[in-house]
Amino acid sequence: MISILLAGAVSTLVSLFGTRWLITFFRSRGQGQPILGKEDLGPEHHMAKQGTPTMGGLAIVGAALIGWLVVHARPDLPFATQSVIMWVGVLFMAAMGFLDDFIKVRKRHNRGIFWKQKNYITMLASFGMAWWLVVGTGISETISITRAEEFGFEIPTFVWILWAGAIIWATTNAVNVTDGLDGLAAGSALMGFGAYVIISYLAFRNADLYPSVVNPLDLGVFAAAFAGGCLGFLWWNAAPARIFMGDVGALAIGSALAFLALTTNTSLLILLFCAINVMEAGSVALQMGVFKLSGRTRRLFRMSPIHHHFELIGWPETTVIIRFWLIAAISVGLALGIFIADFSSLSA
Repeated sequence: MISILLAGAVSTLVSLFGTRWLITFFRSRGQGQPILGKEDLGPEHHMAKQGTPTMGGLAIVGAALIGWLVVHARPDLPFATQSVIMWVGVLFMAAMGFLDDFIKVRKRHNRGIFWKQKNYITMLASFGMAWWLVVGTGISETISITRAEEFGFEIPTFVWILWAGAIIWATTNAVNVTDGLDGLAAGSALMGFGAYVIISYLAFRNADLYPSVVNPLDLGVFAAAFAGGCLGFLWWNAAPARIFMGDVGALAIGSALAFLALTTNTSLLILLFCAINVMEAGSVALQMGVFKLSGRTRRLFRMSPIHHHFELIGWPETTVIIRFWLIAAISVGLALGIFIADFSSLSA
């Protein structure tokens, strides 16, 4: 438990002060977030935010990595292959996001890497990470709800790689879509990481009940480090935001959540842990589907992702954020309740 608390505390402090430093650094260089205007069918009601420093996700990822490394400096928690693979995946996604953010800032236009190219690259990377988890660790190749032993079914390795890769890719991009309002993505992700801390710790303390979870204590440290990173960043990102997360943070956070779902054998529960992200990405898919099927004449929402729709019908931004946070809290609480109910039935 000390390792988990230490990782969370260190990453929170590093993120808190690191984010503040990034705000000063980017402001002094006049590097801020460009906003898509009316000509690009973007949220022109956000034009007042143009120029706000971005790439704050660097503080989240950096703080989480430092918190994780500090704990591993202790002799009682050696480096685990599984966590190293997860970090490689997270850092790769973060690098893709950083490149996208950097191009946006340099071009002063909110179009970085062409979205199809970024989708293809992140998709290939997701399948590659899923394959590496299979060949490099003893990860359970199951589709499961709360554990692999009874509430999951084993599938062929190739199918599991496709399943796991799809989860990593979808979650990564869903969090990226969610990152459009001050604090929305960071706040909802914080709840998810907090839940995975609890799940990982329970699996660690009850290894006989969760034999398929590899290195659960290390997973708890990983989740706590990201929770702390989000917490420290949220201090500066809460409305009105003084810095944006950027793709560098959104892609990293999304992949980290997906890795935790897969390694704790709760891949189906991620639909609840990331319910807000599912809703946001789903609204974009529905909007595109209706628009194309109608011959490009009709839209389901005034604007997608759906948080912009609620803004355009009159909800203040803070109202949208808080209500979406409430939805996230309810869905994460429900998912955690399902896990703990199953745990209670086993330990009774």
